[in-house]
Amino acid sequence: MSYDLKTFDEPALEFRYGQHIPDPRDGLSLFGPCDADSPGHPAALSYGVVATAKGLDLFLEWSQAMSAAWTDAPNGRQQLWPPYPGFQVAFASEWRATPVWTHELDANSLSEEARRHDAYERVYSVVNRYLSPFQDFQKLDERMGVIVCVVPDQVHDTCRIRSRVADRTGEVVSRDRIKSRRRGQLEMFSAYDREQYDFSLDFRRQIKARAMAYDAPIQIIRESTLRLNDDNQFGLRPLTPMSNRMWNLGSTLYYKGGGKPWRLATARSGVCYIGLAFRRVNDQSGTNTAACAAQMFLDDGDGIVFLGNYGPWYSPEEWQFRLTGQAAHDLLKGALETYERLHGKELTEVFLHSRSSISEEEFEGYRSAAPNGLKVVGIRVRPRREGPRLYRPDKSWPVLRGTLWQHSPTQGYLFASGFKQRLGTYDGWETPAPLQIDIQHGDANLVEVASDILGLTKLNYNACNSGDSQPVTVKFSDAVGEILVSNPTVTERRPTFKFYI
Repeated sequence: MSYDLKTFDEPALEFRYGQHIPDPRDGLSLFGPCDADSPGHPAALSYGVVATAKGLDLFLEWSQAMSAAWTDAPNGRQQLWPPYPGFQVAFASEWRATPVWTHELDANSLSEEARRHDAYERVYSVVNRYLSPFQDFQKLDERMGVIVCVVPDQVHDTCRIRSRVADRTGEVVSRDRIKSRRRGQLEMFSAYDREQYDFSLDFRRQIKARAMAYDAPIQIIRESTLRLNDDNQFGLRPLTPMSNRMWNLGSTLYYKGGGKPWRLATARSGVCYIGLAFRRVNDQSGTNTAACAAQMFLDDGDGIVFLGNYGPWYSPEEWQFRLTGQAAHDLLKGALETYERLHGKELTEVFLHSRSSISEEEFEGYRSAAPNGLKVVGIRVRPRREGPRLYRPDKSWPVLRGTLWQHSPTQGYLFASGFKQRLGTYDGWETPAPLQIDIQHGDANLVEVASDILGLTKLNYNACNSGDSQPVTVKFSDAVGEILVSNPTVTERRPTFKFYI
């Protein structure tokens, strides 16, 4: 067995004035976002809020605090919990403490609907509550950058897949009756909305999909997240420090509102990375029916999502997803055409990232969709929690993040989680598990591929941290697939990645 080890430096990010620094919180505090001087930079964030009276009060208090600095850290560990300097300082954009538009939901009605006996009716009616005022903001003169949906913790608890609801309300509906309703069976003495059975049983996935029709990305925040202190008292939901929550919420609101907080300094021009997402379809057409999607990430950090064809892509025998050559051709062709329409820059290399193995037939289909001169490489990237581990000789700290254990010219294990030198600690609970990287098709250097994948762990604008344990091409594949596949009747799908996170 080979023990060829290499440790990468933490990938640098680019901020204002072309400054490079590894940690996004350091870069934003010192220099500001990378797009601060570009024409598309949002000088002020325009946002609306949909919430109950309690949720609205909580958010307005939080909104007042967004412009303030938050420097306290548990046990004085500012290195682990870097200070938050205030929204205007970090993002060079005005934070309006008062939303441009608000809509107050009736808490009692929302609570009753969140306890409906029929899970489909429950989630559908709650989503309707939040979406019903969306037509109003479209009449405003000022375009809304992002809509904040503040949800009671009760909605979070009862409107998810496999949620258990106490004190249920509404008509008692058996499982057999729900199955017949999903097939469109009419009932003589009961009227129901057939459409509700076409959507996901998860509140987040359903509202993300249905809100795309209004062309405004949404940010979902639980009421308990908006607690303006670091106290983790018994009986309260445990939360990270205020500075951390401010960083996370600030970066995702800035990104969804049209800004670009940072970009990869190590990105190579003309190179794009496509995460292949698969999701099985839970309907009457067969257990092997699935949909495929492509998440394309460019050298400047922009993300594009494209939905491919439905078909018998899942193999129960292999526990793998397999596309036909034609389906693979159509998927990559559609993604490239979407890219051409939105960006139009010339591409030189495409790296396909898939959790499933890519067959010869699939890869030939992908390659046939690429124009002449465009290099295509197929790579399997998957977390290996049952895979090998590395330990330091004294076992005092986990392996360094960015360690590559190369087994062959085409296979290696990359530890994207581990000891972070900037933090001086390991921000995890278990022994770091690696990503297994297999270059299955095409010509590529494993060290360069692993370096790119480590860089892609830093393009999660939904959180402001020093790096995730998975690249963005893999981390969000399930979430994107669920939003697209579990809401098949939604036809207005936005190609921009910010609508899905």
